[in-house]
Amino acid sequence: MPGGGVVPQSGQIVPAEEVGIDPYRLDVLLRRIRLEVDHGALPSVQVAVARAGRLVANETWGEGAPRYLLQSVGRTIIASAIWKLIDDGKVGVSEHVAEIIPEFGTNGKDVVTLAHMLTHTAGLAFAPLGYPKMADRDARLAAFTKWRLDSPPGEVLQYHLTSTAWIIAEIVERRTGLCLADYLHREIAEPLGLGFALGLSEEQQIATVAPMVCTDGDGSEVDPWGPWFFRDRRVVAAGEPAHAVCAGAADVALHYQALLHSSLWSRAVIAEATRPHVTAIPAGDKLYGGGMKPASVGLFVNVRGDNPDGWMPATGSPQTFGHAGSAYQIGFCDPASGISFCVLSNGYPQAGYDLTPRGTAMLINWSNLAADLI
Repeated sequence: MPGGGVVPQSGQIVPAEEVGIDPYRLDVLLRRIRLEVDHGALPSVQVAVARAGRLVANETWGEGAPRYLLQSVGRTIIASAIWKLIDDGKVGVSEHVAEIIPEFGTNGKDVVTLAHMLTHTAGLAFAPLGYPKMADRDARLAAFTKWRLDSPPGEVLQYHLTSTAWIIAEIVERRTGLCLADYLHREIAEPLGLGFALGLSEEQQIATVAPMVCTDGDGSEVDPWGPWFFRDRRVVAAGEPAHAVCAGAADVALHYQALLHSSLWSRAVIAEATRPHVTAIPAGDKLYGGGMKPASVGLFVNVRGDNPDGWMPATGSPQTFGHAGSAYQIGFCDPASGISFCVLSNGYPQAGYDLTPRGTAMLINWSNLAADLI
């Protein structure tokens, strides 16, 4: 992974062949995605592709907006904050969380390390912290105190819906003096010239973020853990870090390019953060990431590894890393090819997550086409 300057590059589109991408394959990818807006159920889609720090595509179809609610796609951006702290020597993955956040060290959680949290093996998959408590730091710390382990740390891979991201946010504040939203803006987004943001005000959301739209019903009776929850702009404004980052697809694609090329992170830290730390069959309901085949996770990011699941493209290299988001979103980067890709949509089905064969195949199809552009 080559090093370089701080900024990956601008939002200007360059010809695909200029950075070694096949323009014909790129055309197939873009037409395949656009099909779901022109002749499908999605209200809008935004897609970006980049390589060598440059964008070769940045398209929006349907009734879109400059920004989308990233859902779990934003976890790589949140992860990059803790990676930077690790790189700067301000935190270590082997540290016990309670050493940094004493309020956390109750109910047997004193043995939980940051590595457990980042690899979804801490046993806190469903640790509760809802609105409005999430908007108050004292209430968040009180919630940390009450959390109890569902399984011994290090024994079970089960995706932590919100708990790890809240711990990252508090660690950032303890070790830098900045809240996570300010740290992301000052230390990452602003130096890179990117437009992603956490904790957007309701007014900013109305002006810049595509509203969530139910694609096959009125959206009134759906699971409370998914994107429908974030139709409440107060929740997004509260800065829920696991799902409420707002950005354009180009911001995501270029953020991945920065992870490969900028000087904000060392190559060694990125390589360590994006290698498989845990490979196991994810526990839990399929609706929340449970599965029947092994998945690999790095430090708060999914990794393709040797046995790609539905989260990562089969056509990418084993080093491919990123994160999908409900219901029709994904972002990833392949360090071997240098390609980064992001597709965002503001649509979601009445059931919440689209676990139909077609819905699953659609995301896999998009990802495989994107990873196969060279």
